[in-house]
Amino acid sequence: MSFDVSADAASLRRELVRELAAQGLLADARWRHAVERVPRHRFVPGFYADTGRRDEHGLTVWEPITEYTDPGRWLAAAYTDTTLITQFDGTEPDWDHPAPRTGGAPTSSSTLPSLVLRMWLDADLHEGHHVLEIGTGTGYSTALACERLGEHGEITSIEVDDHRLRQAADALYGSGYAVRLAVADGLHGYWPHAPYDRIVAACSVRTVPAAWLAQARPGAKILATLSGWLYGYARVLLTTREDGTAEGPLLPGTISFMAARAQERPAPGNPTDWDALTRDTPGHPARYGPGRLDEASDEAFFARFLAQLAAPNAQQLTDPEGDTVHLINVTTGSAATLTPDGTSGGEDWCVRQAGPLRLWDAVEAAWDTWDRAGRPGPETFRMHIDNGRQTIAHPGVPGLTFTLA
Repeated sequence: MSFDVSADAASLRRELVRELAAQGLLADARWRHAVERVPRHRFVPGFYADTGRRDEHGLTVWEPITEYTDPGRWLAAAYTDTTLITQFDGTEPDWDHPAPRTGGAPTSSSTLPSLVLRMWLDADLHEGHHVLEIGTGTGYSTALACERLGEHGEITSIEVDDHRLRQAADALYGSGYAVRLAVADGLHGYWPHAPYDRIVAACSVRTVPAAWLAQARPGAKILATLSGWLYGYARVLLTTREDGTAEGPLLPGTISFMAARAQERPAPGNPTDWDALTRDTPGHPARYGPGRLDEASDEAFFARFLAQLAAPNAQQLTDPEGDTVHLINVTTGSAATLTPDGTSGGEDWCVRQAGPLRLWDAVEAAWDTWDRAGRPGPETFRMHIDNGRQTIAHPGVPGLTFTLA
């Protein structure tokens, strides 16, 4: 059976356009043209697929898929609305000689096209804009923005990983896109080409870096995904002002991004060591079990973000047996241990806490207030930045105000 990459890619790209149009993402003909034009497969020389198998240690076995190992599967995946993992643990694969791998933390990917489009649409790009993209990744998102603005705008894209940027640069320049690229830490923005009309981050941050505000023109928009060590996420669209402040709403949806590498959560240590801190402390019934952090719903997704706001620097650990959950704070030595309450025979939990912060009490207080308010969605919250102080608040519920920095 013959395999014509260019012809088959064009056909698959038309299918992708139809899928994205059905989601309402291509009402603007200029974005439709961009998706029709950008050859995503050139930006993904290979990706890792979950085989569904585990090794003897329980780690996921990942299979590399490239044009040479499985051309049909590789090309089809490039034009599905799916995120493709391209790197683990900051180590760039040799896609000419790919090898299976086990475990590891994904550190780069080609984000699903619908999310890439949604981000650019939310950022509201227009002709004449100078755009700073934080996190070039594979370069596919950058190429779409280049197609959209054409000669009527400037794109600067920075990437902390020099190997990743080199591959993206080959794909971008080889596809004819004139874009300014640099190896740089996105947390510091990129001063040489400032100021910017739009700053869009393809990674998550714990707080909005001061450098982004300083490099944005008055009236500029900053689109960022906020996250933390509990892996709660919310997106925010800020508008900057002449006086250096910024303000804007959280956006709806359940979107997550890999953290900026310098802000990855620190290694938490051994769960049994944290359990020892709370073992001899008095316990009391928990009003909520830890399962609320992991429920599969849009509300639960935002509930986890609220928990993160209420207990900054907290991490979640689960004992190997899976029946004990810890919330820990490595910066203060605070810990909360939740264990099933076997006396009731139900889903009740007992919580024991130690250290200067009562982590689970803080989480429960935030959830109580949110529940009483009718569980308002993220789009009803606003973020304010003034003189370095960053807060997220619901304007109608005094008890739902949180300070990030």
